[in-house]
Amino acid sequence: MTAAAHVATRAEVEDFLFHESALLDAWNLDEWLTLFDPDAKYEIPCNDKLDGNPHRDLMLIDDDHRRMRARVERLNNRRAHREYPHSRTNHQVFNVQVHPAGEELSVTASFTVWRFRDGRSSAYVGHYHYRLRAADAGFRIAYKRVELDMTDLRQVADVAIIL
Repeated sequence: MTAAAHVATRAEVEDFLFHESALLDAWNLDEWLTLFDPDAKYEIPCNDKLDGNPHRDLMLIDDDHRRMRARVERLNNRRAHREYPHSRTNHQVFNVQVHPAGEELSVTASFTVWRFRDGRSSAYVGHYHYRLRAADAGFRIAYKRVELDMTDLRQVADVAIIL
């Protein structure tokens, strides 16, 4: 089914984003990875250059599917000291906007991700930018960009979790 054959509702897109969030909160990273198309990109620019381009600027994360798979394998490994035992997270997605863009959907959303680890809590705040493709079971992620609103990452310590 193509995007042209079915006009997705905001509620359908929200359900998909809520499902992605639930997978991340449950640390079901293997199933989370299946939401991405094989040619997908996942980017997080530095918080001081939100318009950063991975071809010329330093990025916090600039992953293709192969790198995402490697990241998932590392985070699932007990030797990933940064995330073992796993942080507890709570992804909150809101202000979802959906715009058809040819065969894909352009989606923006605001988020807050709460992270709880070692008696500390941290909040990551920002905006998601997605390009979604219609698939038999709903959608597939062709592109995900996470732009952090925080001007300083010292309080959250790192971006070890998948936002």
